[in-house]
Amino acid sequence: MSSALAIASVTQVLRDLLNTGMLDRDVSGTTGENVTVTCLPPDRIDTSASGEQSQLNLFMYMVTPNQGWRNQNMPSLNQQGNGMLTNPYLALDLHYLLSAYSPNELHPEILLGYGMQLLFETPVLPRDAIRNSLTLSTGFSPGTLPANLRSLATSGLADQVEMIKIVPEALNTEEISKLWTAFQANYRPTTAYKVTVVLIQAENSTNVALPVRERKLYVQPFNHPVINSIQSQAAPGQPLSSNQKILTGYRLFLNGDQLKGDIVEADIDGDMIVPDIITPSQVSFILPADLPAGVHTITVDQLKAMGTPPTDRSLFRSNAVAFTLSPFIVDPFGSPVTITNKVDNSDGTVSATLSLSLNPDVLPTQTIMLLLNQYFPGSAGNVAPNNYSFPAQPVEPTSPPGPVAQVQAQVNRVIAGTYLVRVQVDGAESPVYSDATGKFYAPTVVLT
Repeated sequence: MSSALAIASVTQVLRDLLNTGMLDRDVSGTTGENVTVTCLPPDRIDTSASGEQSQLNLFMYMVTPNQGWRNQNMPSLNQQGNGMLTNPYLALDLHYLLSAYSPNELHPEILLGYGMQLLFETPVLPRDAIRNSLTLSTGFSPGTLPANLRSLATSGLADQVEMIKIVPEALNTEEISKLWTAFQANYRPTTAYKVTVVLIQAENSTNVALPVRERKLYVQPFNHPVINSIQSQAAPGQPLSSNQKILTGYRLFLNGDQLKGDIVEADIDGDMIVPDIITPSQVSFILPADLPAGVHTITVDQLKAMGTPPTDRSLFRSNAVAFTLSPFIVDPFGSPVTITNKVDNSDGTVSATLSLSLNPDVLPTQTIMLLLNQYFPGSAGNVAPNNYSFPAQPVEPTSPPGPVAQVQAQVNRVIAGTYLVRVQVDGAESPVYSDATGKFYAPTVVLT
């Protein structure tokens, strides 16, 4: 690849191409004047009546990224992230203006015509021509590059993988006017070219891995698992359901396609579980007791033992499916709630601290809410029930804080009565139970 000297090298090669062509075609004999080729900004060229000379000027006015090469050989790091594996390309297109100057009538048109013909006849710069231009130049005496430009011979431009191409560009009068206004110079006959592509690449040290000592080839048919639905079972012999609340200790059934593999694991939020039932259409296991309440995502992972020694490596992973593990209030049909610090307020309401135990244990970082809905054992008639919600906190028996079963909430100014009790942990609600008529009746707490 080329070095950072490539941009200047391209300009030098183009100047040498034009200069050599002018000499070969005896343009000086045609115009009767000595013709030179320069690479100066337009505002540095003398256009005064006494100072203007016959010359072609090649000026690079813009550089743009090359769209075809800009995403090739992207930078990459090793697996530790601290070493480069490749040096990326800086792919550039160079945009030039070729302008003709002369104090004599029609001479600028003659010079511009010769210059355009030379570039038209050389749409691709040959590698040998690039090497010759960067070592010998007919534009300088005694025939070598001046001392301040001899470093261009080390640019590597002739050896880059992509050839240098010269493409004419069409600029309208508005674009030309803007350019020459920016140059703050007097306009002269001008044509535009794009030279593409210059590939600049650093020579920084890269990480090269040691050779592979032993190659192992494993053939595995493509078998992407898909989870279509989730069902749960409260206990052996109970029916499967996709609508019931999922509680700790329930058996989970993942139904789908292509679920069976050499090694199958269920991934719940990064924790791996080995199923005890695996078929192509179903994977099943009992939920672990330490899985916290809340919303979880689950996938089916298929692994294969590879390498020496054999190590389980992931091959395929199914789509992620969400399920909600609901908390369970311990002893829902007995006396699940303990009442302490009870205060009878003057307005007839009750304030107290309510404590209860949950399964699974709750974490200190989880959001807990206690929900109370007034319960009428008989017919309530037209009486509207009262509903309340209070934040709850886990009771920390030890330090540092960890999972605990007991939570408590301070309830304030609750109208005396019997209430259905629910607990919400990270959006997952504990179940309430109904009788044969469909009316909810447990768990409850009496505040009087």
